[in-house]
Amino acid sequence: MTQKANLFKGQQKKKSIPPNRHGKVPQIRKGKRFVKPSKITKDMETDREISKFINQCNEVKAATAAKKEGGHLSLVKAPAEPASSEKK
Repeated sequence: MTQKANLFKGQQKKKSIPPNRHGKVPQIRKGKRFVKPSKITKDMETDREISKFINQCNEVKAATAAKKEGGHLSLVKAPAEPASSEKK
């Protein structure tokens, strides 16, 4: 049986932050890392394309709103031209 009341089965002692660390950086917990799925389905591909489109639309809206207010925000990447227009 444990002598400390807060260390029963399955519980761990919480680390307290020292009052003075003298310039030492706090330890950052890395956690679970993102692992790429081995099989990429069509649904995953369409979700990725949709999110790219939404992000691009949001960037364009933010840039136009900034220009209206007198700012100089512009997009770095120009939208890619479709390959069908180049063949004409």
